[in-house]
Amino acid sequence: MVFSSLVFLFVYLPIILLAYFIAPKALKNFILLLASLFFYAWGEPMYIFLMFVSIILNYIFGLLISKYEGDTSKRKWILTLSIIGNLAILGYYKYTPFLIDNLNRLFDLGLANKELPLPIGISFFTFQAMSYVIDVYRNDAKVQKNLFNLALYISLFPQLVAGPIVRYNTIAEQIKNRIVSLELFSEGVRQFIIGLAKKVIIANPMGEIADQVFATNPNELSIITAWLGILAYTLQIYFDFSGYSDMAIGLGKMFGFTFLRNFNYPYISRSIGEFWRRWHISLSTWFRDYVYIPLGGNRKGIWKTYRNLLIVWTLTGFWHGASWTFMAWGFYYGILISVERAGFRRVIEKTWKPIQHVYVLLIVMVGWVFFRADNFTYSFEFIQTMFGFNGTTILDSTALLYLHDQSYLYVLGLVFSLPIYPWFIKQMNQLQENRRVNRVISPIRYGAGPFLYFGLLVLVTMFLVNSTYNPFIYFRF
Repeated sequence: MVFSSLVFLFVYLPIILLAYFIAPKALKNFILLLASLFFYAWGEPMYIFLMFVSIILNYIFGLLISKYEGDTSKRKWILTLSIIGNLAILGYYKYTPFLIDNLNRLFDLGLANKELPLPIGISFFTFQAMSYVIDVYRNDAKVQKNLFNLALYISLFPQLVAGPIVRYNTIAEQIKNRIVSLELFSEGVRQFIIGLAKKVIIANPMGEIADQVFATNPNELSIITAWLGILAYTLQIYFDFSGYSDMAIGLGKMFGFTFLRNFNYPYISRSIGEFWRRWHISLSTWFRDYVYIPLGGNRKGIWKTYRNLLIVWTLTGFWHGASWTFMAWGFYYGILISVERAGFRRVIEKTWKPIQHVYVLLIVMVGWVFFRADNFTYSFEFIQTMFGFNGTTILDSTALLYLHDQSYLYVLGLVFSLPIYPWFIKQMNQLQENRRVNRVISPIRYGAGPFLYFGLLVLVTMFLVNSTYNPFIYFRF
């Protein structure tokens, strides 16, 4: 089940909200836990047992680390076992076919390589579970002795299958005690609808264009078509994932939870380092806090800093999928961030600001080619086409068709990838500070607001009824 499905919007969510708000306070967490487990089991009933295993194992590891408070050696062993256990579960389901395939190629072993169905969201809930145990070990969080509360943290359905990765210490208190106000609930509804619109109105149509382009041999594409294809994917992946994050954060607010922001208009960045402070913030900070800093961060000399950056970013790529192209994509960013750290960032900062933005967008779009393509051969051929190195035409009928029929989608995507909406809200707030203007602005703003969001919801529903194309890119991670 996905947030942008009619079943979720008009059956599942209304029933859960009704059950949650009529239930007494003592049963609210239990209602949410049942709803979350049902949500996960909807698409993969068998893998609900894997979820139970993850919950119970990390519950026991947390208790053991707390039990041996004064015994550093035992605590380290327990922490090590917990990390190995979590990574073993993740590795078995996500990386076993990749490992066997590469062993067969290297040593001609002929090992049977049965493709395993990937449990939805396994990378997200595994990282959440690991962060809980690590935070208990570091004394950054108190151990959770209530198994049902820990189960709710790991399985909470708004962010279960595609993030954001929620750290236990940010919502530990909210699990025990939270208050849902009308203002917070309304804010959650608005954010959910905005995220839903991002996904359905922009990401889905852009995804169809990207799929068509990337299904074509790069040597048969014109230069403009290749750029339109990668631009479509650039917009698709942003609105797909940021839209999902908005929906997850909005749903959290409806139930009284406050999750941290996961995207902050990354395409306005002026350096690669800034881009990754704005894109998938929860994953970037997770790797920073649990991998980069434990490796030594930037505290052990410049060369070890570069080593740590390359390790972290290669692992970040590998986290996204069992493929050499994902690892190359991560290594690519490790090199770029190292180069910026070595002094190139200061060079870029001295250039004209539009050039800084073009630099980031160009780097990111080339990176998305490796992320989207299935293999290196296709990736390099596609990039050659983008830059006119394989002798293809500049413009063809396909590019003209996209420019004629889909140009409004590109404009819509480009406009809403910029922080125009926050700027507009800021201007409205400033206008309201003027009492005379406020008498005119307030009735328009607050009176028309509900109708605008309702209209947006109706529009999204029409899109969903008339189209069956509705993938979530990050579900496979």
